[in-house]
Amino acid sequence: MGKLLKQQRRGKGSPAYIAQSHRYKAKIAFRKIDSIEKEGSLRGAVMKFVDDPAHQVILMHVRFANNDEIMVPAPEGIAVGDEVYSGALAPIKPGCIVPLSKLPEGMFIYNVERNVGDGGKFVRAPGAYATLVSKEKGKAYVKLPSRKVIELQATCRAQIGLLCGGGKLEMPLLKAGVNHYKKHAQNRKWPVNRGVKMNAYTHPYGGKQHHKGRSSTTSRGAPPGRKVGHIAAKSTGRKKSKNA
Repeated sequence: MGKLLKQQRRGKGSPAYIAQSHRYKAKIAFRKIDSIEKEGSLRGAVMKFVDDPAHQVILMHVRFANNDEIMVPAPEGIAVGDEVYSGALAPIKPGCIVPLSKLPEGMFIYNVERNVGDGGKFVRAPGAYATLVSKEKGKAYVKLPSRKVIELQATCRAQIGLLCGGGKLEMPLLKAGVNHYKKHAQNRKWPVNRGVKMNAYTHPYGGKQHHKGRSSTTSRGAPPGRKVGHIAAKSTGRKKSKNA
């Protein structure tokens, strides 16, 4: 009997594959919605920037006039000491937290809420931004970086601008050791080895042959030790031409 597959060992939840969350420094969240947020705005200032291993973007520590403090992703072009507002009447400037209903169409936004009050869920990758397409009847339509347009409540909040860190993936790693420490910060799966490069004891596709030796299509009811490849796939390989 072979040993557990990598995905089985990861899903088991052992400490070897759990992210080192005790190293994380902050949690991204907006202020709780209150009368100030609904009827006006609250002025704050950027106190410092934080490089958190839990996030690929740089975070900014914002302290408001009522001593509330939040940690949110920093936009491109902001600096320590700059003012950041939160609320329905916040000015249109990078980093401000504003409901979608109060933003003009075509505005670049990021860190968009999926549900009102969840603190931001969409568009949080380095250099990313979404576009507010239109607003009508209490709904807002946002175009994500994937070019998909989603429908949200117009009262959902978002930050203005585009995220810092653009071009992060264009910088060469130069050596494998750099990528090792990059992935180790969040316990990401790396390196990713192909099953055909493993031995038969480790993976169903393993062995001395230079190919799978069997079909890569796997049934939905296959046992956990065999459930790899194209699971319950209708078809595999190149699509047939309609003209053929």
